[in-house]
Amino acid sequence: MEQYVGLDVSLKLTAICIVDRTGKIEREGVVASDPETIAAFVKSHAPHVARVGLETGATSTWLWTELNKMGLPAICIDARHAKAALKLQINKSDRNDAVGIARIMQCGWYKEVRVKDLDSHAIKALLVSRALLVKIKRDIENQIRGLLKNLGLVIGRAKMNVFSVRAAELTDARPELTAAIEPLLKAREAVEQQIADLDRKVMRLARNVAQVRRFMTAPGVGPITALCFLATIDDPTRFRKSRSVGAYVGLTTRRYASGEIDWTGRISKCGDKMLRSYLYEAANVLLTRVAKWSALKAWGIRLAKRTGLRKAKVAVARKLAVILHRMWIEGSEFKWSSKEAANQPA
Repeated sequence: MEQYVGLDVSLKLTAICIVDRTGKIEREGVVASDPETIAAFVKSHAPHVARVGLETGATSTWLWTELNKMGLPAICIDARHAKAALKLQINKSDRNDAVGIARIMQCGWYKEVRVKDLDSHAIKALLVSRALLVKIKRDIENQIRGLLKNLGLVIGRAKMNVFSVRAAELTDARPELTAAIEPLLKAREAVEQQIADLDRKVMRLARNVAQVRRFMTAPGVGPITALCFLATIDDPTRFRKSRSVGAYVGLTTRRYASGEIDWTGRISKCGDKMLRSYLYEAANVLLTRVAKWSALKAWGIRLAKRTGLRKAKVAVARKLAVILHRMWIEGSEFKWSSKEAANQPA
């Protein structure tokens, strides 16, 4: 008889529940959150296991990968879907959650989540580290500006080394202010050096991946956006239609339709926030800085005249996601067009 297993995972312990084909509990237990320990428990008490379910979480990628390597049919399900089913239970506990997940596996009421390749996670980790350092540098600069502005000292627009030089000039005659600003400038310089090192690693990685180089032929798309798209999508074949990528990234509008009510709201902002922001930046560059004409830019400019530049950037970002996916499927580069052809009505 087939058996179904539910795992409620925490950092230290994992609650396990095994049910049969009718949903009757056969075995329960709590083990350490270690793939080998979990696999040993499941194999010893559920020799006919059909599905092993766990929710998305901080350690789900690692556990899913290791459990599948050990021959267990592990399935990762969306935590939001699991919550919708488990909230029907009066009492919440790790044990009850494991029972609920096991019965979700037994009845088949779930949507399996795609677990990305470890190489994609490694690329994403590099980009996340860089984004964090960029934020820290920006916060330090804003803190310095705020401290100086209280005394009527304004740095103004300053990039690269000009910021440090300008801050040092303003505090030169005030030793008590220098004592507060100098440590922040040194910290900013150290962070800036680490960002430069990561940028070199990103450029080296982008040059070594052919698909990333093809992505970068699209206007506004640089190595960071291209790598982020590659790592986030991971496998382009999991989308049957390229236009589904826009919804996956959260760049399509929400809709609520029930009875006589039917309205369309703002974009959903589901999916990966980092990729969504990079696509928006790429759309901004495309519409405001890229001089070379294309059908995509012509469409975005026409849209900006009707609805405003901000909404046009969001729409172009969504279209960029669709185009990048199609380029990936076809193994092609971005297709440019002349200004005369681009201006033809759609």
